[in-house]
Amino acid sequence: MPKISRKADQMPASPIRKLVPYAETAKKAGVKIYHLNIGQPDIETPTLLMDAIRNSDIKVLEYSHSAGIESYRKKLATYYQGFRINIDASDIIITTGGSEAISISMMTCFNPGDEIIIPEPFYANYNGFCCAADVTIKPVRSYIESGFALPPIAEFEKLIGPKTKGIMICNPGNPTGYLYSREELELLKELVKKHDLYLLSDEVYREFCYDGKEYVSVMHLEGIDNNVILLDSISKRYSACGARIGAMISKNKELMRAALKFAQARLSPPTFGQIGGEAALNTPASYFEKVKKEYVLRRDFVVDSLNKMDGVFCPKPSGAFYCIARLPIDNADTFCQWLLEKFSLNNKTLMLAPATGFYSSPGAGLNEVRIAYVLNLEDLSQAMICLKEALSVYPGKIVNAELETNNRRK
Repeated sequence: MPKISRKADQMPASPIRKLVPYAETAKKAGVKIYHLNIGQPDIETPTLLMDAIRNSDIKVLEYSHSAGIESYRKKLATYYQGFRINIDASDIIITTGGSEAISISMMTCFNPGDEIIIPEPFYANYNGFCCAADVTIKPVRSYIESGFALPPIAEFEKLIGPKTKGIMICNPGNPTGYLYSREELELLKELVKKHDLYLLSDEVYREFCYDGKEYVSVMHLEGIDNNVILLDSISKRYSACGARIGAMISKNKELMRAALKFAQARLSPPTFGQIGGEAALNTPASYFEKVKKEYVLRRDFVVDSLNKMDGVFCPKPSGAFYCIARLPIDNADTFCQWLLEKFSLNNKTLMLAPATGFYSSPGAGLNEVRIAYVLNLEDLSQAMICLKEALSVYPGKIVNAELETNNRRK
C-alpha cells in the first residue's frame, strides 16, 4: 500500500476535537455533556444574514470573483473604516473562513523552512497551518500569572535569526482572551520595523472587548503598512461559524497580487456565505451590545466560579469568549478524557480543551485547560458544579503543596 506523505504524518490533530469520540460514546450512554471545549457560540445568528441566503433569487450558482464579490468587499471596507482601519476593496481578499486567510498568508509570505514567532499559548490550528506551509513556529512563552500579557520584547529578540520572517498574534486572543494594549503593539511595531518582518494579526474577536478597554488593530500602527496582514472571519462576529467566510487584508499591493494567485487556484469563496456576510454588515449596533453584555455575564460567572474552587486559578480575560484556568491536576489531557470516560454527576459531565494543544513548547500547559464560555448561564452553572465535583474526586488531583512545588519548577 502506498505511504502517506511526511507532511500528512506530521500534521497535528486538533486538540479541540480529538476527544470527540469519547464524547460521542458518553452521549450514547445517555450522559449530558456541556461543551466548553469549542468556540461555537449558542448566540443566534442575525436574521439579516439568514434571510439574505433564504431569499436569494440566484438561478445559476456561479463562481464569484476569486477575491470575493466586489459589492461585499466594498461594503466590508466601509465596515473596517468604522474601526479607523482605512482600506479599500482592493486591499481585501475574501477567503473560505479565517483559516484560508491564514493559509494563503503563510504561503504568500514565507518560504519552506522560514520561521515565525508566535506568543504561546496560541490557537491550536496555527500549528496545522504552519505545518502545511512548511513554516517553523518559534514560540515565545506568555504566562498565566500575568494574564498572558505580551512577553518581553527581549524574549522575541532572542528568537530572531536569519530564518525569522514574521510574527503572529491573535488580538483579542484565543485561547487566553487577552487583549493587547496599544503600548504592547507599539513595541511589536518597533521590532517589526527593526528586522523588517511580517506582522500577521488574527483579529476575529474585535467586537468582544470588555471593561471599557480599547481594541487596537495592527493596522492602526503607523509606518509598517507593507509589513502588516490582518486576518478576519465572520464566524464569531455573527455566530456564523458554518458560513465559512473570512478575509485577508493588507495595504501591501505586491503581497496582495501574489496572494490573489493562491485565491485563484482555489477558484472562489462560497457564494451564499458572501451573500449572508454582506447582508450581516447591516446588523444594528444593538445586536452587538446585547451579545457583548451576555458574554460579560458569562465571563464573570465562569471566572468567579473557577477562582472559588480549591487550587484553581483563572485570570479574567478582557476579550473574546475564552479563558485558561490552571487546575490542581496531574495532566490536562488525561483529566479531560477522564471527564468523558469515567465521570458524571447526575448523569452530566463537561468537555474541556486541554491547554497542552495550545502550546508549542513540550510539557507546557500540563495543568491548564481552555474554557469557552459559549453556553447560557444555566448550562454554565451546571458545568461549573460538575467541574467542582470532578476536581474533588479526580484520581490525579494534586494537593496544594505539591501543586505549588510543580508551578515553581515551571
